[in-house]
Amino acid sequence: MAEWSKTWSFVDGAWVEGNPGIIGPRNHGIWQGSCVFDGARGFEGVAPDLDRHCERVNRSAEALGLAPTHRSEEILELARDGLARFDKDAEVYIRPMYWADQGSYVGVAPAPDSTRFCLSIYDTPMPEDAGFSACLSSFRRPTLEQAPVNAKAACLYPNSARALLQANSRGYMNAVVCDALGNVAELATANLFFAKDGDVHTPYPNGTFLNGVTRQRVIALLRAAGYRVFERVIAASELLEADELFSTGNYAKLLPITRYEDRDLQPGPVYQKAREMYWDWAHS
Repeated sequence: MAEWSKTWSFVDGAWVEGNPGIIGPRNHGIWQGSCVFDGARGFEGVAPDLDRHCERVNRSAEALGLAPTHRSEEILELARDGLARFDKDAEVYIRPMYWADQGSYVGVAPAPDSTRFCLSIYDTPMPEDAGFSACLSSFRRPTLEQAPVNAKAACLYPNSARALLQANSRGYMNAVVCDALGNVAELATANLFFAKDGDVHTPYPNGTFLNGVTRQRVIALLRAAGYRVFERVIAASELLEADELFSTGNYAKLLPITRYEDRDLQPGPVYQKAREMYWDWAHS
């Protein structure tokens, strides 16, 4: 049996401690993958952009053909209630999710009226900001014609897992994944930025990856501080010439990339300023 960190989950109208068994072998969510989720962070007494994560999980549900059972404001209040069950400075992951219990149309499509909801909050330490290594993956991000890339859908993550396993087999911790045309899309687990000559560049959100909540926040903070941030098509070769590489995401917020392919990098001034500004904003 797995030992789980401290966990509280709101399911079927009540808070339950631990990891409750709520899905069986006939549930559509596990059999046909009709599951969406979102992930916010609680740390140091704050939960940045929690409202935006609660809004996004409902948009993800609709994109997958599910029918959200809770308004985003209700999810937000539940999340605040759940956070109160942890120490004020606890480092937690906040994960609302929807899935279908049953299917329709030969059982493959989800039956919207069978949509279920769970909000799970659990202890998960924030990663150290020492950075991580990455390499270019041979796998690609799908387009909207191929997969529900407009949702934070669980069915998309096996593709990210393939990229991570491939990177790990080469001795790297993460992977840069390109879109169908071979341009940089994101990391396997986060959005990607690089700095060159004091300017900041990040892939244009072309529909093959989620325009992350933390990504949008960091872009706004950098621009407000006077940095030029270019959202554009980025060739994979450009990463080899970057002065700095760093990631944004809900799990770790901001982290530097300290090794890319055979290049060693240091956490640079743009990354350090972005992280400082994000932390200041989160506590403001």
